[in-house]
Amino acid sequence: MKKWVKVCLNLFSLAAVAPLAAAAGFGRFVGVFQFGGQLCSLFPGLPGDYLRVAYYRLTLKRCSLESRVSFGSFFAHPDAIVGSRVYIGAYCVLGRCSIGDRTQIASHVQVLSGRHQHLRDPSGEIGSAAEGEFISIDIGADCWIGASSIIMDSVGSGTTIGSGAVVVRAIEPRVVAVGNPARVIRQQ
Repeated sequence: MKKWVKVCLNLFSLAAVAPLAAAAGFGRFVGVFQFGGQLCSLFPGLPGDYLRVAYYRLTLKRCSLESRVSFGSFFAHPDAIVGSRVYIGAYCVLGRCSIGDRTQIASHVQVLSGRHQHLRDPSGEIGSAAEGEFISIDIGADCWIGASSIIMDSVGSGTTIGSGAVVVRAIEPRVVAVGNPARVIRQQ
């Protein structure tokens, strides 16, 4: 019975956000996509979780309906992939990324689209964001990303990133990494 209730809630949510996703060109119109994502981020509770996942199912490259995106969290780019049974905590901002199955991301995490999103010209002035280097950040399956972490490079499968860590270089699979910059403290 519980499974059928979830199926009905998913279908209702997909129907509710379909006009918004269509207005965003199903992710092709980035400005409208961002507006829709931020709008959906404001719906509280479990209904909001269903609406956010439904919106991202229709607008991201791939997003599983079995995942959960909590209040205040949104994707800044439609070039993202969310695996099955992923949990994303409250108030997260996610750029271009690929999140593996069963990964859990705590609250207030930022997954940036690389480390060089704003380049400086020879005189030291910051150029436009369009001139930056945007990459897709891979977060493997079965990871735990601690609260308030900043992820700027890939994280291997089965890895734990401690709260408040700043990942500036790729982290290998099945390790625990903490600190700023994040460094491996043990194998899992």
